[in-house]
Amino acid sequence: MQLPSNAGASLDERGSKANSPRLNYPLPVTHRVTPPKHERENMATIVTPGTVVGSAENKSPGQGTAEENGNLIALLTGVVSESDGVVSVRTYNEMLRVQVGDTVIGEVVKLNEKSGEIKILSIEGKPNRSVMADQEYAQFHVTKITDRFLHNTADGLRRRDIVRAKVIEAGNVIRIDMREDDDCGVLWALCPSCGDTYEAEQEGDWNVVCRTNGERSFRALADDFGGESGMAALNGAGKRWSGEAEAKFAKGSAGRATFIAEDIREDGREREYFRFEGEGGQGGRGRRQKAAPGCRLFVGGLSRDVEEDEVRDMFKKHGKVTDFALMRDDAGNLRGFGFITYQSKEMADAATAALNGQRIKGRRIGVRDADAPREEKPKRARPEGARLYVGNLPFKATEDDLSALFKDHCDKVHVQWATDRSGRKKAFAFVTIQPESKGEEVVSKLNGSDFMGRNIKVDVSKPQNRDKRGGSGGKPGGKSARELRALAEEEEDAKKKKRRPRKE
Repeated sequence: MQLPSNAGASLDERGSKANSPRLNYPLPVTHRVTPPKHERENMATIVTPGTVVGSAENKSPGQGTAEENGNLIALLTGVVSESDGVVSVRTYNEMLRVQVGDTVIGEVVKLNEKSGEIKILSIEGKPNRSVMADQEYAQFHVTKITDRFLHNTADGLRRRDIVRAKVIEAGNVIRIDMREDDDCGVLWALCPSCGDTYEAEQEGDWNVVCRTNGERSFRALADDFGGESGMAALNGAGKRWSGEAEAKFAKGSAGRATFIAEDIREDGREREYFRFEGEGGQGGRGRRQKAAPGCRLFVGGLSRDVEEDEVRDMFKKHGKVTDFALMRDDAGNLRGFGFITYQSKEMADAATAALNGQRIKGRRIGVRDADAPREEKPKRARPEGARLYVGNLPFKATEDDLSALFKDHCDKVHVQWATDRSGRKKAFAFVTIQPESKGEEVVSKLNGSDFMGRNIKVDVSKPQNRDKRGGSGGKPGGKSARELRALAEEEEDAKKKKRRPRKE
């Protein structure tokens, strides 16, 4: 975050608050970047290229300066120094280390339930200097915000707030305190609904207001919030919260998480607080209403990039939805399933019949009663007859082609082509023929025969030994059935090869 270009200007130079254009950042923040007068008197002057730094009549140009029209001008941005009548400009790139007792200005960038983090923008009294990279961020606890009980950090601060704080630890982790000094606290804050700047105004427990939409909230204000004075008194130190404030602060964890995240909104949209559909608005923890039997549906098989509104609209076509929730992981990404609750069982049944098996973004979804016990899928019975393994199949062949090949030698044929997880055919299949007595005969006729340009391998399929399971997938040695078949074929080929005669 960059401060405005007029950061060093006084209030008079920028005009009155009423007549000046609205700034992107508050006046007190920019004003504080310039140190007090008694400190500025002892500091070197910062100049930019083209700035007159002395007269050529009584001064000589040194490093970083040049003579022009009787004046000495700076050739780079830096600090002016003079020694024995020679004026020089040296580059200003000094890095600072934050120390205990420093007063820092920072932007709130992270809020957890009981802690938060700011990005340090500057150290008061030490302007135009960069903080060391390992000290760029500072942490605070909820008890270090203001002298009032806060349920969580979002009750007194929000992301993008500009704050002033005291450094209380400067070790591996920088820790700050905004509670013990009235000068510390929020200097400037955005309305999360419209992006306008909050102004200080007391109304009950609320001490800031957005003039654009009338939104009121609470901030742990610094004494000079908004360029005024005495604003820390609006924090109500030591007081109890009213019922209205308690109802707003005591939201459930999911509601609070969204309440915090919405602070980045600056597009003018109306504020919408997160809540489960059908949830009461009486404060409390926001528990879901228990659905009647048969009204709650489970939907699975959803694509991870599906739009939540798209799914919601699909289900709303079949009745009134009272609760809608797609599950997400800790990173906020969809997990591929969710729960939808209808007002009646008839609506839920209609949605199940219409949407179960439908495709969304190329994926077939499953919809069922979420509360009903899952029925075990019956195991597919293998067709009766002699089961044959057929390998080295051409990929251009179809099940009909393979079935036609075997029908010339038996009465009934059932083809089961092996596929990978994506549904692509592998180079082998299992063919079951009837009568079973013709198994060996068919093997002898078709093994090694030409099939669409390839010599296929045909053999009797041996049943897997379920008692001797290997390390992966229940197969010996973790090998697939195809791998085992390939090894067996290699052994058979090796036996057929004649040994080379030993040279005498």
